[in-house]
Amino acid sequence: MSHRSRFFRSTVLATGLALSLTTVAAPLSTAWAQGAPTQQGPDSVADLAEGLLDAVVNISTSQNVKNDDQAVMPQVPEGSPFQDFFDEFFKGGKGGEGAERQRKVESLGSGFVIDPSGFIVTNNHVIEGADDIEVNFANGSKLKAKLIGTDTKTDLAVLKVEPKKPLTAVPFGDSRQMRIGDWVMAIGNPFGLGGTVTVGIISARGRNINAGPYDNFIQTDAAINKGNSGGPLFNMKGEVIGINTAIISPTGGSIGIGFSVPTELAQNIISQLREFGETHRGWLGVRIQPVTDDIAESLKMDVPRGALVAGIIKGGPVEKGEIKTGDVILKFDGRDVLEMRDLPRAVAESPVGKAVDVVIMRDGKEMTVKVTLGRLEDGENVASASPTDEIVPDGEMEEGTDQAEPPVEPTPSTDNVLGMTLTTLDDTSRTTYGISADVEGVVISEVDPQSAAAERRIASGDVIVEIGQEAMKTPEDVSARIEELKSAGRRNALLMIASKTGELRFVTVRME
Repeated sequence: MSHRSRFFRSTVLATGLALSLTTVAAPLSTAWAQGAPTQQGPDSVADLAEGLLDAVVNISTSQNVKNDDQAVMPQVPEGSPFQDFFDEFFKGGKGGEGAERQRKVESLGSGFVIDPSGFIVTNNHVIEGADDIEVNFANGSKLKAKLIGTDTKTDLAVLKVEPKKPLTAVPFGDSRQMRIGDWVMAIGNPFGLGGTVTVGIISARGRNINAGPYDNFIQTDAAINKGNSGGPLFNMKGEVIGINTAIISPTGGSIGIGFSVPTELAQNIISQLREFGETHRGWLGVRIQPVTDDIAESLKMDVPRGALVAGIIKGGPVEKGEIKTGDVILKFDGRDVLEMRDLPRAVAESPVGKAVDVVIMRDGKEMTVKVTLGRLEDGENVASASPTDEIVPDGEMEEGTDQAEPPVEPTPSTDNVLGMTLTTLDDTSRTTYGISADVEGVVISEVDPQSAAAERRIASGDVIVEIGQEAMKTPEDVSARIEELKSAGRRNALLMIASKTGELRFVTVRME
């Protein structure tokens, strides 16, 4: 075949292809001209976003920080052109030699209007420590904001501005109705760029990221970046169902793992901050720890559930015995306590002074007791407790203290029981181990480092108060109770252990 023939054939093929495309395109052009529906991706959220942008604000804060470094001022010749610069930088300008220099730290975050009169919600960490708070609106206007109240436990804050005319506000929705896979929209001010809209889905619910005692975050893959903190997470009705708070990211930018405080938790806190300027949380006055598989087995529970009461706080709502150490709280005011962390949230969300029914398991039997709640903020002044009804990790122990006096010869010990050498608790042993006068039980004088007891961080000087919910008075009581549990086919013994200061915790020790 000649070069001319090959060229001709190529031209024919190309022309044929062009004709084929033209033939196909012609009907499509006709269809578009006639307005036939075509697939153009997911439904647009433009209308929804347009109605919400005005309610989302940028929050700018500034803080004057004292610079207390002791930098030495360089020596410059008198009359040097750099003399004014060094005087300004090292002497604090008009303050002169030795004056404290101040530097201004600025930060950006997001927020949203919840009331046309000027109430605005954001994160506490956005405005924490700020000397000045300025709210920037979508139309370019700016207003100074007053801090109404904050809550560090949920990282929420309420601000107030004084607008000349009512502001565009957004309503709260019910985050409990949201399901994994539902579409959500985040609006904020990432990296100081201005109002930005991102869309994604709810990836998970009830996330605990150890940010606070009431963690119950909504996880979303809608892009949340630096500056989005405090901004709203909307459902597709335009209702706020979360406040964007945190992300997991190695770079500071979104990798699709963002977290929002759900409105089921936030809405009540925001109402309290608006009304009182502070929170009014319910308080039960108990110290709790998880019900592990071993503990559940020791208590003859079918499955691990509830919160195990490890101690009662003096001066608290249940100090008269409504709830006792060793009880397992299964239900609070009609809400199931499936795991330990459910209880602090349920209690905190209940009104102060409310009389509630609490379902507990005591001695293998379920019963209901009535409790009138106190106020957590008052309770924090009564006891050295953590932010919730105190959570005590299984196996936690108190570090030993140095002996103030030479050790006294202890009373004779019994044989080894589960790797523990036991001693009667009397005046001598109290002095030897520095045990408080209000602690009762059997002293552990020595623990085999290779024993199951050592694995549970039981140490010399600890006191066995109960085993299997029976009080222990002598070393012989301990030996007999362990043998009894073994004969009953139990694999683990549930021990109530008191530290030297009387702090209680429950541990399970293998008996095999």
